[in-house]
Amino acid sequence: TMKLIIGPSQAAGNPGRTPHNLHIMLKLRMRTEPNVPPVAKKTLLLVEDDDDLLEILRLTFEAEGFRCWTADNGEDALTLCRRHGPDLVVLDLMLPGIDGLEVCRRLKYEPSTRSIPIIMVTARDDTHDVVAGLEAGADDYVTKPIAPKELSARIRALLRRVKPEDTGLAPRTI
Repeated sequence: TMKLIIGPSQAAGNPGRTPHNLHIMLKLRMRTEPNVPPVAKKTLLLVEDDDDLLEILRLTFEAEGFRCWTADNGEDALTLCRRHGPDLVVLDLMLPGIDGLEVCRRLKYEPSTRSIPIIMVTARDDTHDVVAGLEAGADDYVTKPIAPKELSARIRALLRRVKPEDTGLAPRTI
């Protein structure tokens, strides 16, 4: 099996490593790792301003059976969460406009989104930043470079702990 570790600009800095090529590599990886448990169609919102990293994460998680929505800024992330309520948010800290900390605070403040688990993913690994992210309401904090397999395990662990009625996303009448 191959180990794929991706930092914010690693994919962009390697000529010939396009998202399509990465998609093929990820498919091969998934076929060689049959021990990856299937996922009931859970929806992830991936919020990342690095287009290459966002595409790699999307392809990785879709190959594992997740439904993925993407946003490259805080405003779009808030809108998607409010309108559609994903099962989990993977949130970059440094975003254009509204940063990840503020997105996290707003999601945790609003009753309709407060129970959605959030994994903050960032290059900032200073203790102060980790504490700020967790105090803003993040359920987990992961630093870049990211090992997608580890991030997937963290996502699965958080989703196991959340019951549908806890998310505020139980079926509702409109």
